[in-house]
Amino acid sequence: MIGTCMYTTILTLYKQGISQRQISKIAKVHRATIKKIIARYDKEGIEEPSIKSSSSKLLNWHQQIVMLLEKNLSYIRVHEELKSMGCDASYTSLRRYINKHNIISKTCIRFNTDPGLEAQVDFGDIGKRYDPEGKLRKAYIFNMRLSYSRFDYYEIVFDQKVETWINCHINAFNYFAGVPRVIKLDNLKAGIIDANFHEPLYQRVYKMLADHYDCSLSPCRPYQPQEKGKVESGIKYVKNNFLAGREFINHADMTKQLDVWMEKANMRIHGTTRAKPKELFESEEHKFLGKLPLLDFDMATWSCRKVAKDCHITFDNNYYSVPSKYVGADVDLLVDAKLIKVFYKDQQVALHARSKGKGIFTTNNCHYPKSARYSPGFAEYDEKLESIMQDMGPNCLMLLKYLQKTKPLDWWRAVKGIIKLRENYGDDVIDKACHRGLCYGVTSYRKIKSILDNNCYDLPIHDAGDGYAGRA
Repeated sequence: MIGTCMYTTILTLYKQGISQRQISKIAKVHRATIKKIIARYDKEGIEEPSIKSSSSKLLNWHQQIVMLLEKNLSYIRVHEELKSMGCDASYTSLRRYINKHNIISKTCIRFNTDPGLEAQVDFGDIGKRYDPEGKLRKAYIFNMRLSYSRFDYYEIVFDQKVETWINCHINAFNYFAGVPRVIKLDNLKAGIIDANFHEPLYQRVYKMLADHYDCSLSPCRPYQPQEKGKVESGIKYVKNNFLAGREFINHADMTKQLDVWMEKANMRIHGTTRAKPKELFESEEHKFLGKLPLLDFDMATWSCRKVAKDCHITFDNNYYSVPSKYVGADVDLLVDAKLIKVFYKDQQVALHARSKGKGIFTTNNCHYPKSARYSPGFAEYDEKLESIMQDMGPNCLMLLKYLQKTKPLDWWRAVKGIIKLRENYGDDVIDKACHRGLCYGVTSYRKIKSILDNNCYDLPIHDAGDGYAGRA
């Protein structure tokens, strides 16, 4: 059977006035075959090769095949359903037909919405651009498109943080002077924490934004980009028709040009609606949008921070601890004049009084991992040494307290040395040595060791002078 490419070649040569004999030599196809193709074209105007009989049968069932595949039925189930409808094509022919016509990837459902019902939102990567400070940074284009009128709002940003995402929404709502009832979005981290189809978990601040503006959030199903195809087209349109081939002096120039272009773009004839988006918006859609609240959503009370390796986040040039298991994670801060509350995935994980100065560390030692807390300066470490010295005897414990008072920064060094003496001496004689040391104001591990090494712990105590016992 002649393939489509060869079939087209034969007809092209024929249309150029080349004889059948010459076509046969060029295409290396028998003249009888060429004669049939040309006769078919002259009589019926057909420019494609004939479809096999089995395919011809399925061609009559094309719409039914598409509908069954849209229900996510397997090829076997599609074949069974077609048979029940009266189609007698074989399963092998069905598979061949579906693959040949690429039905699965070419077929999609068009989603139509009522005026004011839906807006679709997304970020698009636009490469490196100059930011307001003149630095060349990775940039993104934000697009909110009203699904009915295709009225667009665009904004260039330099990150995909929650604050940026939310501020873009606020600016879009103000641009539209109204709020759609539903926001259709992809599963961006700035908006969706868990893309569960049955019960998606929204980013806390983003959900508060939706509540403030009285609109609903509707994430797309995973791997179903056609569900927000309108905003995908909007991103593609701004890349091809605004950013492509244009030069910008700086960020201000780029923003100014975008504003001018956006007004023109919203006055073009849209390829699908065959109407100008702005005119369709003003005449049919705007009246169905929800009213803007009296005040914009206040982002000043919310911030997003990444937890550093030292288990702290920064806010207003001060540092606040967060439990160690959240190191490297993004957390949300709810801040007021007195408190800072830290949230992770909608759950509060830390609470601190807000510091008034600069460079101040507010640390809850319990936020460090347990292994790290067994080191000097942590209550767990201090309590462990105190418990050991108490077990060794009352004078050992008294010496620990004395050392903490006289050497607050490194008292633990002498204490650990005294505890190590247990390797060679019993607790009773170490306790006696500590008693003698206390009487003479000894604060040195070496002197306690010397008392033990020289068997001085049982010698009578003479004038204690300014020792601990004398001052007591």
